[in-house]
Amino acid sequence: MEYKVDMEPAFIDHRFERSIEVKQKTLQSQRDAIWAAGRELIEALRLGKKLLFCGNGGSAADAQHLAAELVVKLAKPRRPLPGLALTTDTSILTATGNDFAFADIFARQVEALGQPGDVLIGNSTSGNSENVLRAMQVANEKGLMTVALLGRDGGKIAGVAKHAIIVPDEDTQRIQECHLLIGHIWMEMIDAELGEAG
Repeated sequence: MEYKVDMEPAFIDHRFERSIEVKQKTLQSQRDAIWAAGRELIEALRLGKKLLFCGNGGSAADAQHLAAELVVKLAKPRRPLPGLALTTDTSILTATGNDFAFADIFARQVEALGQPGDVLIGNSTSGNSENVLRAMQVANEKGLMTVALLGRDGGKIAGVAKHAIIVPDEDTQRIQECHLLIGHIWMEMIDAELGEAG
């Protein structure tokens, strides 16, 4: 069989090494910020508040992934916790995009569903996704806690989110891998504190 690209197994080694490198850089620069944001999520859930998630593309998949782990479980059975991905209702998403603007698809949901004390978690590898930025702005106005998982230099969203966790790299894939790791760390923290069986 002929391959279009002449690759050696070292191709795989390099990707693993890069992923580890970016995770190490993120750990060194963002450890305290990840911990502080995780404590905010726990406290919000302890008070009966909900976590709202948003993002585009792969970040939309991460939003759904983490919301599912709250409502269902991470590793061990426990009571369901309120998590909602703002990326899943196609009628709301398409109506907003059609009647208003794609940039408003998350902000309108935050305005409709968000309550003071809830948490909005927005993912943007560039830090400049307009629809995530607008959602953060509305969330701040409504008294939600805002947490952002970002990449590169954090972009515009870093200046708006109350907790901005920035993966200091330019590679979208490696940034997304760190975002999911951080999300899983938060879910493990939540389970450790609130994980009594339901």
